[in-house]
Amino acid sequence: MKENKVRDRILTIIALAAVLGLMAWYQMNARQHSYAISILERSAIYAVGAVAMNLLTGFTGLFSLGQAGFMAIGAYVTAVLTIPTGVRPNVYYMNGIAPWLENLHLPMIPAMLLGGLFAAALAALIGIPVLRLKSDYLAIATLGFAEIIRALLAAPMMDRITNGSYGLNNIPGFKNLFQPVLIAAVCIIVMIMLINSSFGRAFKAIREDEVAAEAMGINLFTHKELSFVISSFFTGISGGMLAVFMRSIDTKTFQVTLTYNILLIVVLGGIGSVSGSIIGSLLINGGQEWLRFLDEPHAIAGYSIPLFRPGLRMVIYSILLMVVVLFWRSGIMGTNEFSWKWFFGLFRRGKRKNVQTGGDQ
Repeated sequence: MKENKVRDRILTIIALAAVLGLMAWYQMNARQHSYAISILERSAIYAVGAVAMNLLTGFTGLFSLGQAGFMAIGAYVTAVLTIPTGVRPNVYYMNGIAPWLENLHLPMIPAMLLGGLFAAALAALIGIPVLRLKSDYLAIATLGFAEIIRALLAAPMMDRITNGSYGLNNIPGFKNLFQPVLIAAVCIIVMIMLINSSFGRAFKAIREDEVAAEAMGINLFTHKELSFVISSFFTGISGGMLAVFMRSIDTKTFQVTLTYNILLIVVLGGIGSVSGSIIGSLLINGGQEWLRFLDEPHAIAGYSIPLFRPGLRMVIYSILLMVVVLFWRSGIMGTNEFSWKWFFGLFRRGKRKNVQTGGDQ
């Protein structure tokens, strides 16, 4: 056992060093590898949103579809507070900016935290009526609230704050690849600590059996509300990260499709697995980009292949997702977390299958 622990620590250190080394190499050659850097940054952003959704859905058993709305709140708060005051007249060129907001400015990290707090505060209010619903009814209600939030952000009465339907631009971007990855790592570590705490055990008890959890003295509404608020807080932070990554946003950025993409990451990685959400985010964001060559025309010996045309990428991508779901119905990780024992177990299982197949022949 001691030898295995030492081995696992050494392998973890080597893996972290390799990842940091790769990131440093990408950053030093940012011009040549801007494509890969953008994939990694987007993956880090979506990983935070996916783990936050998993905290609510996978660990507490509450099915919410309001992620896009809370991401929109975090994104707009972060964008409004980080846009340099000198360029704000160029951003709010149609209706002007509210006087109290004109010189209000915060650095990126405090602005993201404030965006998360705004999202959490709204979640606390929404949670009072909504969390009394269950299953599909909860999903529909939160989806409706997300659309209401998006409509309010674009409403004429919000023009001097959110710039209405014109959106916001000139948002300062990340200085390097390490910034979004470090922010994502801190957020995910905090959520892991929460999941492993007494609150996390209460969340899991509610997921397994609400009646039994209540009989054990767990206040169902209080813990559901807490899970919903915490999940929304980190979802708001991921929205702020998305605004900084994109450098310009509008309400169309936060349509229901964004929620479905995060849900896809959670399901693909494994509902109830933090590491599964991280792996799923890398695969979803990377897969959509790595298959882009399918949308471009190709020819063999001067003959144009008719299959390669715009739209083929999403067809192949959808087929691959269907295959993964069919063979891994609980997701890639299921409810398990990544460990070196699990990783080496994959190869052992593969060897056993090969030996059995050879023996049968």
